[in-house]
Amino acid sequence: MTQMPPLVALVGNPNAGKSALFNALTGARQKIANYPGVTVERKSGRATFADGRPAEMIDLPGAYSLEPDSLDEAVTRDVVLGNLEGHRRPDALVIVLDAGNLDNHLRFALELIAQGLPTVVALNMIDLAERDGLLLDSETLARALGVPVIETVAVRRRGLEPLMIALDQALKNPRPAQEPLAASFGARNQQARDIARSVIISETAGRQWTRRLDAILLHPVGGVIILLALLFLMFQAVYGWSEAPIGWIESGFAFASDAITNTLPEGLFRSFLTDGVIAGVGSVIVFLPQILILFLFILLLEASGYMTRAAFVMDRMMAAVGLSGHSFIPLLSSFACAIPGIMATRTIMDQKERLATILIAPLMTCSARLPVYTVIIGAFIPASSVGPGIGLQGLVLFGLYIAGILGAMLAAAVIQRFVTQSRASSFLIEMPRYQWPRPGDIAINLWQRAWVFLRRAGTIIFAATIILWALLSFPKAPEGSNISQVEYSVAGRIADGLEPIVRPIGFNHDIALALIPAMAAREVAVSALATVYAIDATDEDAAATSLGPKLAADWSLATALAFLAWFVFAPQCISTIAVTRRETNGWKWPIFMVSYLFALAYAAAGITYWTARSFGL
Repeated sequence: MTQMPPLVALVGNPNAGKSALFNALTGARQKIANYPGVTVERKSGRATFADGRPAEMIDLPGAYSLEPDSLDEAVTRDVVLGNLEGHRRPDALVIVLDAGNLDNHLRFALELIAQGLPTVVALNMIDLAERDGLLLDSETLARALGVPVIETVAVRRRGLEPLMIALDQALKNPRPAQEPLAASFGARNQQARDIARSVIISETAGRQWTRRLDAILLHPVGGVIILLALLFLMFQAVYGWSEAPIGWIESGFAFASDAITNTLPEGLFRSFLTDGVIAGVGSVIVFLPQILILFLFILLLEASGYMTRAAFVMDRMMAAVGLSGHSFIPLLSSFACAIPGIMATRTIMDQKERLATILIAPLMTCSARLPVYTVIIGAFIPASSVGPGIGLQGLVLFGLYIAGILGAMLAAAVIQRFVTQSRASSFLIEMPRYQWPRPGDIAINLWQRAWVFLRRAGTIIFAATIILWALLSFPKAPEGSNISQVEYSVAGRIADGLEPIVRPIGFNHDIALALIPAMAAREVAVSALATVYAIDATDEDAAATSLGPKLAADWSLATALAFLAWFVFAPQCISTIAVTRRETNGWKWPIFMVSYLFALAYAAAGITYWTARSFGL
């Protein structure tokens, strides 16, 4: 009876050069099929030992752990453990490591070696590591792992013969039992880092600095403190750096309004330009500097390589609410806009975790909320300092962002526990290199963000503002009557129906009116309020007054705080609802999302209002 050739599995992390090594070993002697019962591709081929004997090689899907987060990783685990029906367990393993990324790749290698199969390590891409100034001692690595280590360059077919000789010896001479694998993920991670450092002969100063920075930025406590400090600095800058350019834009719109008022006779067209276009759209465009400052920080963090590290730091905190670091980057993207954030969840393999991330993404404080926050904070919070370089207004803005994050984490915990009923997946990711952001790339991205915002102001916000202006302007209130134009108009009568619902949470007639067009986009709430006050102004001086002083004169502090609490949670963005429907393939989850977010917004605004009233605010 002919003995079956040994089955050898090539296994390792993604991007380790595993498929290139498989191709180099098997050449054209390959077969491609699917594993039984799944759509995962199965690649097999024949290699030969020095004496001509064949070996069957299989190229397993790239994985980060034997605790799978995807179908590909599940197949790799089942093949290695011999649990895949209709497929025999490998007789030996070839673990492929990226020589330039041992810290991450050794963690999985330790899991594989602990399975007790005959094993050889292919230290691949050794040429690229040497090119980058990293020299490794493969003999020290072999002693640390307890298995043979062969240096390879798969794309150049370097090291193939020594690899097959070592594999043959491993099959003929089973290795002694290994020490048990560390039980916790953290312990395995530390063991992998310790081994990686012990095999370094020499390295460049850049790699040394990367390791030192990571020791600080990825620290489970210090890393979180640094991340919060960066966010705090960002929100302080949003106020501190934008004051002058906002003043320039406001002066420009005031000049345009005065010019129109002095040039055109009083009438419908002049009201359209001053009360509709300038008071409405202009009240939103003035916040462009703050939005660009916010995007500047986000782009700098992304381009420097820090963003991925922030996701890693947040993984432990997010695991407490049933999410993982995979959800962090989509959620962080939602600080710019929930729409790309929701679309970015496609990278999350666990579908239940992806759904939970989609449902909480609108709670991240997107840039559309910034005009609302800024106008209310500017009107009601004094521009005083609470410490060296710490402004009270920036501190309040930071608090609103933190409130959104905490609300999202609480919602995630409830959704994961009672709705999706999933557990947090493990989070393994390769860290990009630190690098200086390129000013040209940052400038181009900022220009694109500015153009998107201005286009939004020129389309959605402009259209909503003009429609609201028309609804506020007609029918005209009778001359000499005590009723105001806003209350007499069509829009005012619509708001009459909504006001009894929102009155218990401290909202007045004008807020009820502004909430309706703000469903198109959150920024419209500001333009709607500006248009309402412009329409109802009794003289030109009052019409020219900026929105903040009008709100401060008309609202209580309790109402203003309740309005802020509402916008922390309210899902007032039709585009976000539409993209949620597309990503979840139906209306079930968008309706659920809108319902729970409006309930949260109503409860938060009500609690805030009555708490503030109890303190006499």
